[in-house]
Amino acid sequence: MNTEKKSLKTFFKVPHVFALMFIIVLVAAVLTYIIPAGEFDRVEDPLSGRMVVQEGSFHDVQKAPVSILEIPSLIIKGLNESSGIILFIFVVGGSFRIITSTGAFDAVIGSITTKLGKREILIIPLLLTLFSIFGATVGMSIEALGLVPLVVALARSLKYDALTGMAIVLVGVFCGFIAGLMNPFTVGVAQQIAGLPIYSGMWLRAILLVVLLVVASIYIVRYAKLVKLDPAKSLVFELEQNAKVEGSELVQSSKFHIKHFLVILIFISGIGTLIWGVSTRGWYIEQMAALFLAMGILSGLFARFGSTRIAEEFVEGAKAVTLGALIVGIARAIPVVLEEGNIIDSLVYGLSNIIMFMPDSIKVISIYIVQNVINFFINSGSGQAAVTMPIMIPLGDLIGITRQTTVLSFHLGDGFTNLIFPTGSTMMAYLATTGISYEKWVKFIWPLVLIFIIIGGVFVVFAHMIHY
Repeated sequence: MNTEKKSLKTFFKVPHVFALMFIIVLVAAVLTYIIPAGEFDRVEDPLSGRMVVQEGSFHDVQKAPVSILEIPSLIIKGLNESSGIILFIFVVGGSFRIITSTGAFDAVIGSITTKLGKREILIIPLLLTLFSIFGATVGMSIEALGLVPLVVALARSLKYDALTGMAIVLVGVFCGFIAGLMNPFTVGVAQQIAGLPIYSGMWLRAILLVVLLVVASIYIVRYAKLVKLDPAKSLVFELEQNAKVEGSELVQSSKFHIKHFLVILIFISGIGTLIWGVSTRGWYIEQMAALFLAMGILSGLFARFGSTRIAEEFVEGAKAVTLGALIVGIARAIPVVLEEGNIIDSLVYGLSNIIMFMPDSIKVISIYIVQNVINFFINSGSGQAAVTMPIMIPLGDLIGITRQTTVLSFHLGDGFTNLIFPTGSTMMAYLATTGISYEKWVKFIWPLVLIFIIIGGVFVVFAHMIHY
């Protein structure tokens, strides 16, 4: 009987994310044989200067199916096209490792926890809000990976568990990332493609962020209290028992040295500079990577690290984000295959024909649902914006949905499922760092993801009703 259960468990085991992405690339290639090739004529939009779809211009073109023999080269092409983002992830991962290894964040959190005393549960909404600010302003997601071990250790020291610690960081950054007040990777890219003023419509996204933070805080606090009251109720109880043996809890200290102050000053100044550069100077990958590298090196120097220590910490941090960095490039192969097969415009045409005959509320919800589904295939926020916005914007134009609402549907559809889809490189990297299994995480997070998706649907319908 046990043998049968083990074999079933092995059979239904989620494949490695690389294998999963390769399967999806194969499916995309098969679609190039099934879906008729076609394209729209495009004209220049006088307002944005961008090329947009001309209504009613869809026509068939020569079929160009992608052979299975072409897939390896297209994967390499995807990696090459994503090289800038991949390099950025490596630089940020390495730099954050240097910053966190200085102990500055340990001292800050230890000091805060001491001051909170019996109100220590407030650390959860406070940290959720802090991480959400990073996600909302600079699009932080994988970049916060270096903070995960620290927050997990903090959670354990407060008698919670690793799930609580990981959720604080991951859900926190994604609340901000999804709401996207000034997220350059989703809202910024999508609004540029849509020809909208950069970061316009922020008021509705600000309300959304508050709602997401309140819901997330209640959800995680309830679980944390349950675990503290009865540790056996932890979904990762065995992992916690092993952690006690290994002694991986954070030793809290309120001692705050001058080097910690200098590192925190560099970090805050760097984040401020980043927000300024992105919002006023048009900074993107190259400039942001350079800034993070400078922050990491300066933090190491002020912490009195030698050049060897700085280099070693940087390498360790870069190694920790290798999975997420490579997934970004492999995911890019999916749209590359669809582009090579000339079926992207065919998908737009088919979707517009289906959705145009639906009631108004169903039209906008359909776009939102489609974005949630597409996020399984294209997990990179900026990559998905580059692929789907040229599809969804003309689709929205054809069926009477404002471009701002279409952008909202995109970044909400892109975001929520990042917390549960196995193709989510950030989530998988966080799980690898904490040792939490995917199955345990799904059991913990699926109710919250469902609530988030419903909230997103309400906001999308509301946006459509007010012609956002």
